[in-house]
Amino acid sequence: MKNTRFKIARDDIIELFENHSKKIFSNADVSVILNTNRRFWRLGKSLTTGKFIQLLLEYTKLTKYEIQFPKEKIVLYSWSDVSVFDLALSIKSDSYLTHYTALFLHNLTEQIPKTIYLNSEQPEKPKTKSSLSQENIDRAFLRPQRASKNVAILGDYKICRLNGKFTNKLGVTSINGLIATDIERTLIDSVVRPAYSGGVFEVLNAFIRAKDNVSINKLTAMLKQLDYVYPYHQAIGFYLERSGYYKDSQILLLKKFDLKYDFYLTHQMKETEYSREWKLYYPKGF
Repeated sequence: MKNTRFKIARDDIIELFENHSKKIFSNADVSVILNTNRRFWRLGKSLTTGKFIQLLLEYTKLTKYEIQFPKEKIVLYSWSDVSVFDLALSIKSDSYLTHYTALFLHNLTEQIPKTIYLNSEQPEKPKTKSSLSQENIDRAFLRPQRASKNVAILGDYKICRLNGKFTNKLGVTSINGLIATDIERTLIDSVVRPAYSGGVFEVLNAFIRAKDNVSINKLTAMLKQLDYVYPYHQAIGFYLERSGYYKDSQILLLKKFDLKYDFYLTHQMKETEYSREWKLYYPKGF
């Protein structure tokens, strides 16, 4: 072994990592560990963080991950076996799993999605009153839905980073130790961005599978707090009714919202049908 002092301290170094509260580390984390324990381990000042990491990779079970996004490369290290979800959540603090990933974690899909959706909220901004018109709605939904290009490959998975609106992490919870949106927030997010959730048929399936666990009272209250410009309540009410599993009293909660505009279940539909009850266009044959 090239570094005699590292060899002497190796057992103590391994013990520290084995008992550390973290299992995934950044370069900065490893630097703090080294500088905190350098004297105890009797490692010279000439041993940089980079050299220390190389020794760890060579002589311990530390594993390196390089996650290359279009404008940024994230380097992470794990000490033990970790899931791709844990790695994704370690990319940025305060981020959480959403959309198709959250559908999977809540068992609201039969699929195993290979894209992990990771949301980092934008900073809070002053509220501005957005004007809505039928012309603006029609124009927006004739175009494709905007999709994040901030995507990286990690093994067999893609990680798609989103920068959602500030919600103060409304409806964010822990699912088996993973930070993700709860069932109600997940269903809302899936209605708002079906392209991130497997498409409208997967969203309908999610409402069916959620029937025994979702609180529609909580969902409607959350929808009011999210305060979207577009009338997504019309789409949610349509999903509830089309699923065939929700009570009239639950569906009525969505009908209490205004039904002022014609709306769309998703973007850029080629052939459509129209629900007069929900003033909603949806794909033909849905």
